[in-house]
Amino acid sequence: MARYAGEYVLPGRAHAWPVPAAIARGRVTAVDASAALALPGVLAVLTPDDAPRLAAPEDATLAVLQGPHVPHRGWCVALAVADTLETARAAARAVRVTYTAEPHHADLDPAHPDAYEPEEANAGYPGRVEHGDPEAAYAAAEVRVDVTYRVPPLHNHPMEPHTSTAHWDGDRLTVYTSSQGGTTVREVLAQLFELSEDHVTVVTEHVGGGFGSKGTPRPDVVLATMAARRTGRPVTLAYPRRHLPTTVGHRAPTVQRLRLGASADGRLTAVLHEATTHTSRVKEFVEQAAVPSRIMYATPALLSSHRVVPLDVPSPSWMRAPGEAPGMYALESAVDELADTLGMDPVELRIRNEPEREPDSGKPFSSRHLVECLREGARRFGWDGRDPRPGSRREGPLLIGTGVAAATYPAAAVPATATARALPDGTFIVRINATDIGTGARTVLAQIAADALGAPLDRVRTEIGHSDLPSAWLAGGSMGTASWGWAVHEACTELTSRLAAHTGALPADGIETHADTAGQADADSPYSRHAFGAHFAEVAVDTVTGETRVRRLLGIFAAGRILNSRTARSQFTGGMTMGLGMALTEHSTLDRAFGDFTEADLASYHVPAHADVPAIEADWIAEDDPHLNPMGSKGIGEIGIVGTAAAIGNAVHNATGIRFRDLPLTPDRILAGLLSEG
Repeated sequence: MARYAGEYVLPGRAHAWPVPAAIARGRVTAVDASAALALPGVLAVLTPDDAPRLAAPEDATLAVLQGPHVPHRGWCVALAVADTLETARAAARAVRVTYTAEPHHADLDPAHPDAYEPEEANAGYPGRVEHGDPEAAYAAAEVRVDVTYRVPPLHNHPMEPHTSTAHWDGDRLTVYTSSQGGTTVREVLAQLFELSEDHVTVVTEHVGGGFGSKGTPRPDVVLATMAARRTGRPVTLAYPRRHLPTTVGHRAPTVQRLRLGASADGRLTAVLHEATTHTSRVKEFVEQAAVPSRIMYATPALLSSHRVVPLDVPSPSWMRAPGEAPGMYALESAVDELADTLGMDPVELRIRNEPEREPDSGKPFSSRHLVECLREGARRFGWDGRDPRPGSRREGPLLIGTGVAAATYPAAAVPATATARALPDGTFIVRINATDIGTGARTVLAQIAADALGAPLDRVRTEIGHSDLPSAWLAGGSMGTASWGWAVHEACTELTSRLAAHTGALPADGIETHADTAGQADADSPYSRHAFGAHFAEVAVDTVTGETRVRRLLGIFAAGRILNSRTARSQFTGGMTMGLGMALTEHSTLDRAFGDFTEADLASYHVPAHADVPAIEADWIAEDDPHLNPMGSKGIGEIGIVGTAAAIGNAVHNATGIRFRDLPLTPDRILAGLLSEG
């Protein structure tokens, strides 16, 4: 039976419910838990004064209940623990917290006096890259575009909220948690609670989605562990959905200025991409939105830079395709604006600026079939029948338009370990601490193993999601299959050799091999390795209601060898659906007065419903790339979202003749634009 982290009903299990801070910044001066403790069934109320002490974490968002400081609204200031979930919730509401409030700032302003240029953006990218003299090249360009795009805060909202069940047995800790990486959770808990890692067991067998928000441990697993230590009982903490926006990370808002200079024939002479974003004062996280401009188009002069404003807000973190999703929205929208200015077809403009090598590093691409994606997508979409004149297609009150955008995402792998065992009955067991967050990891790893073993798929069993298995990196960065599959392939290849040399019957426990890809998967590559894609969209904009409906979405991708067509198509279309939400419905408002997000549930934060999603089509071209991993595969979990919003936005411009530069394209914005243009 597949069980989520909150469904492990251990004997004597209790439940915990957090108390979020009600101020935007300040200090807790007192916690009155008397009314809560008087409720029948309440076991404890943990406060900053008496909670178990933790070793200082590397991730400061995990230093919960360690002191009176309140860095932002929603920060955990107490934790109620009771026999039942309902009693824990009632107890949390009965806790009375007194604060001393301090002045706070929660407004992303590029001119903020505290804004600075970071040395690094997320994932270790340099905060600033500059080649040539971009300012002078832009000033001298025959054709110029200078535009600014804004993407609001966005939230991950996985189906399964962030949940953990923790249990102590003496000095041994077992945790069932909803996480994208059990190996990392084990390392962090061992450090926080000063345990050896072999005294910590982390189970992540089934995870109901993450989209980046479960990439590293979140407060739920730390708080559940603290509560279990205090009460001596197993404790489950399932964060209420309304708590997630302030607790588990979000995609930070970005303000992106794009300046594109080109010759009259459409060749780029300057690309300047300047992104401003916010971070919390708890820890620095810089959304790497300007990074895609370092990869996409040939130009002799390039500026790609970031500025970050530290604010009294919840800490941003990873959300599907961090950096590339908002960055490619801005870049691909600006390229579309340049095509309009030049009077060029936007597909041909992109092809005309195809680089021979990566513009930033100068490395050759391991493979780059973006042009093929654009041409095949245009053919299948019927792009040559498109009327490029904005506002030229009408169906009664509906304005019809089409748009295109390119997509890219890095292709990488990190070290992992795996074992493969042959049993006397002719079956095989592959073990690795991978995590399946709904992506089909078990299936694909079994296929990789079967292929390397030359065995039928039904003879291979995979075991994942347990920290006692060989260690592996988390499910994130579109590196899961590439990293885990490499280790599985190596273990199975070695096992095949061992079996070929073996004579006689196998012993009862079979033969096992072990693989560790350290020194291979993390080796520097002389190649720039990326997946690419092209998105095409057709929209209908209602001039009466302002509603935008996506009629068609087509994505064509070049992502190495596709290991499983069914799971791959599911990943591509899932990402495209998420990109549709980014374009039309999803946004969060940071309340300046309270430093909190006003859209804190799925009633106000609108993810696409079935009625919003057309028959999305995703496909790929055959790509043979020998410079990646033994399978020749690239990550596919995130490239589907990249570029989708830009394609839809460009289609809306083609439909209306109006360029909307702030996401999402909600009816109020569309109507205001239509009315302003008459």
